[in-house]
Amino acid sequence: MVAFGKKLKERQIQEWQGYYINYKLMKKKVNQYAVQIQVGALDRRHVLKDFSRMLDNQIEKIVLFLLEQQGLLASRIEKLNEQQDSLQEQPEISKILELREAYREVGSDLLKLLFFVEINAIGLRKILKKFDKRFGSRFTDHYVKTRANHPYSQLQQVFKHVGVGAVVGAISRNLAELQDRQGSYLSIYDQPALPLQDPVVDSLKSAVDRLTYSTNFLHFLAQHALIMQEELPPPVEEHVEDGKYHFMSLLLNLANTFLYMVNTYIIVPTADDYSMSLGAAATVCGIIIGAMAVAQIFSSVYFSAWSNKSYFKPLLFSSIVLFLGNVLYALAYDFKSIAILLIGRLFCGLGSARAVNRRYISDCVPLRIRMQASAGFVSASALGMACGPALGGLLQTNFKIYKLTFNEDTLPGWVMALAWLVYLVWLWISFREPSHETEESHVSEGSNNVEANTLENGLAQPLLLTSEENRQPDDDEECDGSEEAPEESRGPATSIGSAYRLLTPSVKVQLLIYFMLKYAMEILLSESSVVTTYYFRWSTSTVAIFLAGLGLTVLPVNYFVGSYISNMFQDRQILLASEIMVLLGVLFSFHVIGKYSVPQYVISGLIMFVSAEVLEGVNLSLLSRVMSSRLSRGTYNGGLLSTEAGTIARVIADGTITLAGYLGESKLLNVTLLPSLVICIASIIATCCTYNSLY
Repeated sequence: MVAFGKKLKERQIQEWQGYYINYKLMKKKVNQYAVQIQVGALDRRHVLKDFSRMLDNQIEKIVLFLLEQQGLLASRIEKLNEQQDSLQEQPEISKILELREAYREVGSDLLKLLFFVEINAIGLRKILKKFDKRFGSRFTDHYVKTRANHPYSQLQQVFKHVGVGAVVGAISRNLAELQDRQGSYLSIYDQPALPLQDPVVDSLKSAVDRLTYSTNFLHFLAQHALIMQEELPPPVEEHVEDGKYHFMSLLLNLANTFLYMVNTYIIVPTADDYSMSLGAAATVCGIIIGAMAVAQIFSSVYFSAWSNKSYFKPLLFSSIVLFLGNVLYALAYDFKSIAILLIGRLFCGLGSARAVNRRYISDCVPLRIRMQASAGFVSASALGMACGPALGGLLQTNFKIYKLTFNEDTLPGWVMALAWLVYLVWLWISFREPSHETEESHVSEGSNNVEANTLENGLAQPLLLTSEENRQPDDDEECDGSEEAPEESRGPATSIGSAYRLLTPSVKVQLLIYFMLKYAMEILLSESSVVTTYYFRWSTSTVAIFLAGLGLTVLPVNYFVGSYISNMFQDRQILLASEIMVLLGVLFSFHVIGKYSVPQYVISGLIMFVSAEVLEGVNLSLLSRVMSSRLSRGTYNGGLLSTEAGTIARVIADGTITLAGYLGESKLLNVTLLPSLVICIASIIATCCTYNSLY
């Protein structure tokens, strides 16, 4: 595995070689400082001063070159504008085409400049991280704060780019005007809703987005998908081959995600009635709902491995298994067999292809739309979660065809079986298997299931990585004396055990938080039918409306947090505040004295659910930053670990509901909330204790 320093050198544009950050020199200086401090030749204060001066000089070199290149690009655009003005009087198609091509060439050169800034920003983050790791200091925090907030800050130029934005705007406007000269001369400012058609403009916008940190709804939502791209991007915008990217295949992938979430939650309003109709207690609904999650623990692993070789076959297998599972779920009523019911739900869990859904987006979607695809994955999941209970509440009928019963208990199974059958036909006709590289090249390219955008998640926020987290070596930590690290020391994890051993304490805390929020949400959702029937005599339709209402809050809440809250507060503040709000929601849900009221249940459930949704987004964002690079690829990746943590939480929560049912429905609410309370308090304590290591 090639070290970062060597990769950085290979990616440099040769004619600009002298203007890049001298990463190799600075790495040697860090090693020299360590030796000199050890022998007493230097004190720490002198080291900090000398290293700061060296960083300032490197940044100044980068920024002055950046400004010079911006000026040259501006001069070229000015000359092209003069040519365009002359064409206003005497338009000629050939000259218009030449002018458009000239603007595109300027755009391509600007892309090179943006890449220049990007790899320098990555190098800066790497050397700061290495310095903090070597000396156990918080120098990064101090350096970024003092430089970034100063009125004459040159560091700001590395990730604000006002000049670059002006050049992008000039290219965009002029290309838009040259696209259609048949009677309309309105500019992009007059028609802001019209999409920019030229590919170079889309590439420029994507490159600027990577460099400029600004949390927005789309980015915040995409973080939930746990999809990450390689740290050092190609010097020009990625172009996925026609044989690799296929829009209809992406749509089928998202449809699989949506249908699976509908399948998961469609039975929640009626699972207690179904279990009683088969002679079991109402609280057995916990096992019925949780059986799907139990099977998903195993299906996540084999689907993750299968996606190394194919996407079509695992999606085909998933559809067939889910079709059979739903048929068995529906037939259990006429066979009067709880065993068939559970086998049907286990089959549904074995068809969980979410690992394939994530992997397809990571591997087969072009970089310029990968964030949108990731957000689509999360939106499909959220809509499926809302539509599932709503659909279950609508299926209120009762009739027979031959010996088959169709009622509110069995219709969820029959409807989903039909849906998967239709999907199976659509998949067979329309899905196109992308070309697969060998597994070796696949691994070396770093295809993965963990999320996020390199510069947005890697530079602007976590320049403050601390010693506890940094015990996990970075790309070239093992090879200070050479440019290559042993393949086995930098390769992906080969088992769940080896992946777990790569987790730092900070990552374990993030996974604990993820476990906690999934546990609390599963308790709330899975026992809602039993609890509301016992306390309020709610009908199936009322339970369905309540659950659908909770599901519909996902997108608006994420929009509010992603567009506003994340820009006003630091992630660590939102994380801790969300954990406390989940705790308050749990506490308010307990039935202590007096009559348990509908407002208390609804408000407490809403607080708990919404807070958990906010917590999930922020937690996954932080998790992606502190995860080892070795867990960003291969079968046993960070995405799989987090999925397993959430799935195990759901299994335990559903099992808790069934076990608590033996104590009676009157005690079910408080008994199931107690573990949520304990886990929530533990996660808050763990967050506070590892505050420095996380941030």
